[in-house]
Amino acid sequence: MVKFNRRAASALVTLLMAAPVLTIGVVGQAQEGDRVTAIAAPTMPLPNEAVSQGVTKFSFIAYGDTRGRRDGVAIQYEHSLIVDSMLAQINSLRNTDYAVRFILQSGDAVAHGQNPQEWNMSFVPVINRLTTQGGVPYFLAPGNHDVSPATTADAPERHSPLKNYFDAVSALIPPDGSPHRLSGYPTYSFAYGNTFVLAFDANIVGDEKQFQWVKSQLEGLDHKRYVNIIVFCHQAPFSSGPHGGPKMEGQTVGLRDRYMPLFRATHVRAVFSGHEHLFEHWVEHYTDASGVHRMDLVVSGGGGAPIYAYTGESNLEGYLKANEASKVKLDHLVKPGVERGSNPYHYLIVRVDGERLNMEVVGVDWGTGFQPYRSNKVSLEDQ
Repeated sequence: MVKFNRRAASALVTLLMAAPVLTIGVVGQAQEGDRVTAIAAPTMPLPNEAVSQGVTKFSFIAYGDTRGRRDGVAIQYEHSLIVDSMLAQINSLRNTDYAVRFILQSGDAVAHGQNPQEWNMSFVPVINRLTTQGGVPYFLAPGNHDVSPATTADAPERHSPLKNYFDAVSALIPPDGSPHRLSGYPTYSFAYGNTFVLAFDANIVGDEKQFQWVKSQLEGLDHKRYVNIIVFCHQAPFSSGPHGGPKMEGQTVGLRDRYMPLFRATHVRAVFSGHEHLFEHWVEHYTDASGVHRMDLVVSGGGGAPIYAYTGESNLEGYLKANEASKVKLDHLVKPGVERGSNPYHYLIVRVDGERLNMEVVGVDWGTGFQPYRSNKVSLEDQ
């Protein structure tokens, strides 16, 4: 394995960021009559929940932020490198107890979600490799670049990009009318084995209808079966890149004020987000009537978008004060690098073994050998 060289990586990132970007026509403007082609359905879809009830060992992949500098012009090159590595991992684990059963992508699939050409030319063909060659189900949560930065569900600017999102994932996520889908929203859930997974649209974090649906999903679970509850969305409740740190966006406020108390009350095990194009890991400990619990909050935005860097720590004083009753404590377990070259393209492999979760961070391209924990593996539980 090639050792991760931060100085060389930083120089390479600087060169890449300075490279010219080719464009065709007006960026983000769709051609009339264009429609996004649906991503191919997985050749090995998840079985019915009842069929998988006894499954307690498997793996899944998580990552985010795949939008590229040449979306609408060419295949997402950096994202393709990620997928090459994913397919190798999927193949190597296929006949083991920890076969990869699904992939979670936390958003920003493309740069301009309103442009069908970006989906069709740059993103959909890349994901088709995962669902056909890899055979695995692929689940996408919407990012701000996918469905616009609008913060309300009925905003007119969401209409076109949201339609494109739905067209792209039409063969992948539960349909409208399903008990696992909030009709009209990119908000859904699914289950496999002992694990329940929920995706929601953090761009509209203040939407009451969505919040109540998420709440009903989490509160209605059979916790004896679903010992692992996983949530994924685009924005993160805690981060230290340009979207977090000293600056706190409205979505972050909403996640902290409304969703984090819900996640604690329903014992969510881990939250996977992106939005920041880097890797970092937070751990929240809290106490309730059943004892002390741990929630892992992982930011993985290294799927191919332009790399970000650490900007500073987030102000936690108000959050900790508001949650004193739950004895909340936060640990910034892994901080991103202050240089972009310290934050490589990457993805995560999460291994489920009963109630135990273990995570591997796989660096790609010039980031091969990335070791954010002095290794690239960590247990998501207290030792």
